[in-house]
Amino acid sequence: MKMPELTPCERIDGGFQVKISMSFPLRWVNSYVLKGEHGFTIVDPGPRNMDTEAEWAHVFQQLGMSFGDISDVVVTHHHPDHYGLAGWMQQQSQARVHMSARSYKEAMMMWDAPESTVAMENRLPSFFVQHGFPLEQVPALELHMRQAYLQVNPQPEITVIPTGMNARLEWGGRSWLPVETGGHAPGHVSLYDPNSGVILCGDAVLPQISPNISLLPGSDAQPLKSYVDGLQRLGELEVAWAYPGHRNPFGYFRERTQALLAHHEERLEKFQQLIQPEGSTAYELCIAMFGGKLGIHQLRFAMSETLAHLVELVRRERTSMSETDSTTRFYPFASIVAES
Repeated sequence: MKMPELTPCERIDGGFQVKISMSFPLRWVNSYVLKGEHGFTIVDPGPRNMDTEAEWAHVFQQLGMSFGDISDVVVTHHHPDHYGLAGWMQQQSQARVHMSARSYKEAMMMWDAPESTVAMENRLPSFFVQHGFPLEQVPALELHMRQAYLQVNPQPEITVIPTGMNARLEWGGRSWLPVETGGHAPGHVSLYDPNSGVILCGDAVLPQISPNISLLPGSDAQPLKSYVDGLQRLGELEVAWAYPGHRNPFGYFRERTQALLAHHEERLEKFQQLIQPEGSTAYELCIAMFGGKLGIHQLRFAMSETLAHLVELVRRERTSMSETDSTTRFYPFASIVAES
């Protein structure tokens, strides 16, 4: 078993970037270890499994620290590759776990016990089927969601991260401004240090790849709008160096926010062009955009991303949506107007 890379953060004194392993295609999530006067802060500890637990044991050995040295665990958002080990790490260390109130609400909805009727494992399959997802693929989707649930237990008791321009949080020997945005994950919190221009941006802004934007039942009804609004806010910050949740730290933060905004405008245009005059389901459009050879993990995200863009097209009155008891279809808006 290969142990994770441990790299000093050049712009954060006493800080380390730790590459905790995760599934293909991303391969690793960036966790950050920040050293402060009263202990260490771990940002986004990663998904839980036996390998990642062993990876953290190795990291602690390399840094000459133990669980008892951890004072705080900060979670930028509720996805398993960032949130999963938080409860386990809290049990071992008695550290405080911090996340936004909205992010914790999403965690409870996504990762409630499998027998719960509100658990996403029980809600997502029927939601997808309504949008044309094949019934024969439902068992694979259910299994995929069940496996994700196993990566987030036990779940932590949390301390809510305050929001607002006056909030300041002391971690790792510096004062951070929490910036809450949505889209990729409702309640996502980036940590910004205005004095140095350093930002720990989680998955809100990633270099080289575009964060997934998902429409999910019971969550944000307009996730792409939320993401665009958040990108515009983040792009106004004076950022000199960004530490993301995936890939490597980078310095072109504002330019990256602009590129991501342009990317989603282009994708909206492509989806609008793919919609057939007789109507298209989200699944049909998903396959047309992303191809028909996706594994269930990638298909789940592609399907949710397709829906996020389609509801944004509806919001902008560039397409129309028609729902029946069994299927939802999307239509070119101009043809609907012409027929009415």
